[in-house]
Amino acid sequence: MVTQLLNPQLGGACETKFHINGFATADLLIHDDLLLPLHHRFERLFRGEFETGVVPDEVNWQEGTGDPSRTRQICNGWRADPLVASVVLSSRLGEVLATLAGWPGARIIQDNLLWKPPGAMSVGFHRDNSYLTWYRPQEMATCWIALDPTSAEGGSIQFASGSHLWDTADDPPMDFHASINHHESMEVAAAFEGVEPDLVTVEVPAGGGSFHHGWTWHGSGPNRTDVHRRALVLHCASSEAQFHRSGFNKGTGPIYSRYARRGDDLMDEAHFPILWRSDGYRTAGLDSLTAQL
Repeated sequence: MVTQLLNPQLGGACETKFHINGFATADLLIHDDLLLPLHHRFERLFRGEFETGVVPDEVNWQEGTGDPSRTRQICNGWRADPLVASVVLSSRLGEVLATLAGWPGARIIQDNLLWKPPGAMSVGFHRDNSYLTWYRPQEMATCWIALDPTSAEGGSIQFASGSHLWDTADDPPMDFHASINHHESMEVAAAFEGVEPDLVTVEVPAGGGSFHHGWTWHGSGPNRTDVHRRALVLHCASSEAQFHRSGFNKGTGPIYSRYARRGDDLMDEAHFPILWRSDGYRTAGLDSLTAQL
């Protein structure tokens, strides 16, 4: 496996935009020679071909049975595919996310493989942190990597700028697979906040992407082009995150609480490995998966 991952440069402008707007874009995160191999892996994974023999935590679409009008999604494809793992377990990306979020380190909570073919519907606006009642601190920072050229017409990711600063006490219901008004939940939150949402669409070349705050409202419109829109997404939490058992029955807790151990709230690094920590620590064995990046 010969792959190339660029070294994301975290400059002052990127950090400033992240903290003011709740997101920051990047023109290049992975080299071109990684795009086609990842396209092929997406095809295999969405056919149910899992190279490691491990089924991802969430498989929301499969060839032959999935709704062709919906965005295809798999969560934690890194467990099933070594090439996906070699990207999302990168210490470089972990360091960037930890730095942006102000954490001492970053651990992977999940990845997303998202595939929006031509004609596919919207993804409803949502806030990642709202799903995370099952661990503390209830924070996430995300790297979104475009595997195809992006455009507003193609249903690229869209952010409500500054929305990470809105009230977080009681978000309205969120529908990931919204098909009519994918802005609806965000618009309700904006009205409660008393602001007019400032929507920004990420338009970057294949291999580019964005970083966003866990409280930033985001979603995407339908794909009205003839270009497939695939993205590989890395979601991280603080390296110090621990399980919060009273939230296990909410959000994505019913899925990921199965990795909790009896007797303590520590997050097992076999399931939530630490990608980078400021003292140089990294979960053992990860380097063998990313050594060729």
